[in-house]
Amino acid sequence: MSSILLVRHGQASFGAADYDNLSDLGHEQSRVLGAALAARGVTADVVVAGEMRRHAQTAAGVLEGSGWTADVDVDAGWNEFDHLQVLAVHDQPTTAEGESEKAAFQRWFEEATLRWTSGDHDEAYDESFAAFTSRVEAAMGRLADALPSRGTAVVLTSGGPVAWACATLLADAAPARTDLWLRLNPVSVNTGTSTVVRGSRGTTLVSFNAHDHLSPDLITYR
Repeated sequence: MSSILLVRHGQASFGAADYDNLSDLGHEQSRVLGAALAARGVTADVVVAGEMRRHAQTAAGVLEGSGWTADVDVDAGWNEFDHLQVLAVHDQPTTAEGESEKAAFQRWFEEATLRWTSGDHDEAYDESFAAFTSRVEAAMGRLADALPSRGTAVVLTSGGPVAWACATLLADAAPARTDLWLRLNPVSVNTGTSTVVRGSRGTTLVSFNAHDHLSPDLITYR
């Protein structure tokens, strides 16, 4: 039986001019995860990362913490969707009276994401939701097919691809998968790890968003 560990990147620089860069806490989360995996006896036969800087930085931290010497294979199929464009094409709602800035942003993000996933405005985006999900599925398929039996792969990616990979294993119909994705994506913890196994019964999700390697002060969602 082979295993695929899907890891969301460490905390990035939310609110900064360049989001695609781990914070000091994000670097620490990555090292802590690597050390925790090594302590459990996990050895990575394959390490894959999306091509974003936060993916590479998370991979570096995991390798440092674990002591693994594996090369990192880069696959753009594991890149996050362009959340900045998804937001930009959807008018930011007016902050309601008594609503915090954080709550207002979350409402904007949810509304913008619903618009994107609906498929009714695909011409407004460089990458439609259907195109995003297709490339994630293709990346997952490439990895699963290339992974040797009894091998272990660790994938450093983002919350969106992790949530979609998990949704495809939990639901058959496209609408149900999209609904699951909308529920799973917002709760993804930085360096949270979802485990997929591939054996005689096919490919199965056995855990989602595990983050027991993190102490409470290290848990973040952005």
